[in-house]
Amino acid sequence: MFVTADGKNVLFTFVIVSSLFLLWGFCNGMIDVMDKHFQEAMHLNLSQSAWVQFAHYLGYFLMSLPAGWLATKFGYKWGIILGLLLVAVGGFWFIPATKIVAFWAFLLGVCLIASGLTFLETVANPYTTVLGPQRFAATRINLAQSCNGIGWILGPIAGATFFYSKDTAGNSTGSQTLWIPYAGVGVVVILLAVVFYFASVPDIRAEDDYRLDDSAANVPHSIWSHPHFTMAVAAQFFYVAAQAGIFSFLINYMTTQPPPIPAGWEAKIDNLATVSPGFLHSFFLGWFEPNRVGSLCASNKLASYLASFGFVCFLTGRFTGAGLLRRYSAHRMLGLYGAMNVLICLLVFLKLGWLSVACVFFSYFFMSIMFPTIFALGIFGLGARAKKASAYIVMAIMGGALLPKVMGFVADKYDISRGFIVPAACFAFIAYYGYNWPKYSKAESLHGVSPTRRDRRP
Repeated sequence: MFVTADGKNVLFTFVIVSSLFLLWGFCNGMIDVMDKHFQEAMHLNLSQSAWVQFAHYLGYFLMSLPAGWLATKFGYKWGIILGLLLVAVGGFWFIPATKIVAFWAFLLGVCLIASGLTFLETVANPYTTVLGPQRFAATRINLAQSCNGIGWILGPIAGATFFYSKDTAGNSTGSQTLWIPYAGVGVVVILLAVVFYFASVPDIRAEDDYRLDDSAANVPHSIWSHPHFTMAVAAQFFYVAAQAGIFSFLINYMTTQPPPIPAGWEAKIDNLATVSPGFLHSFFLGWFEPNRVGSLCASNKLASYLASFGFVCFLTGRFTGAGLLRRYSAHRMLGLYGAMNVLICLLVFLKLGWLSVACVFFSYFFMSIMFPTIFALGIFGLGARAKKASAYIVMAIMGGALLPKVMGFVADKYDISRGFIVPAACFAFIAYYGYNWPKYSKAESLHGVSPTRRDRRP
């Protein structure tokens, strides 16, 4: 699975590239718990706090085409190094941003980090698909994206620790300690840049099934003439839109929508915290708090930990999905998972108590394979133009900047549960693309089947 056409073993290259997925998963995981912090620290409503997601995905939109151009001109290796250095700039910017204490300063840091992550995603996603036989392309990208899931588990934990920290008097110190995990990211990416500088990162070309690189071929040479690619751009827009909305408002959902928690639970957790040493004491302390009507509900801290549990479900879906993609067609898997998430979001919308709460976490599981699978299906057979195509698919991440504001608007007008109608519509489009991919690509599946050729006789 990690041997190229010329017989070269690229497993080590795959491993270090996969570490990049962990990095942006960690950064994205912290973003998802940052919204609630700003809602409380700066008195923002849900629609206003969605500017955090807007700034994050704006970085992707602005830098995706430059990243694709630089990757095409200088190769995968230098695209990765440039991305890492830009992430470091964004990470270290949070140090002065904490002193400025203004919303725009934090948003700038978020946008800078996202700009660097754009380089990494534009390069690393297509690169994993060429590090071995094409029939395992979807499997490899899902396996690499599993590292993304690990980062997403750790990100909310770091966010809960530093964004919702309190002093001995019970006052929030999150605004003063928010810079610590981001400065840590800055240090790590500098070290990673050094590793990539000295590592062997061969510039492997994707298979050119559509003969886009053959100037004598009597076929269109624009990637936009291939509907399986153009539809992938739209599908990625709607997927990231749904993902960003669910991820960013999970804490709001868990602190307001579940049924009241039995009072006995708080006493049991407090007792457990009392007898726990050191770190475990702070981990268990403050899991529950009364809401505005006096009912016991999850605190922001517990909701952040539940976000990490959501990413455990997400990671489980990634690993199991990578295995299933070795046996089943990628487009059918995408269609099935999209349809399942439409049903799940409708069950959350209907507010069916703990069943709806469970469905939120099931949505994480069925979202797991969508981003990498859409990516692999979209760049299928595009040859050297896969780098350019990758840039446009990454640009489609802008959906994560726009649709959460729509979901936030619906949630402000009604409630978070009703807001799930927005991702339900997004998943419906993804299911449509998955089931109709063979029609758009003129291929039976992604399992090494070449596209149906047009008549190329002059």
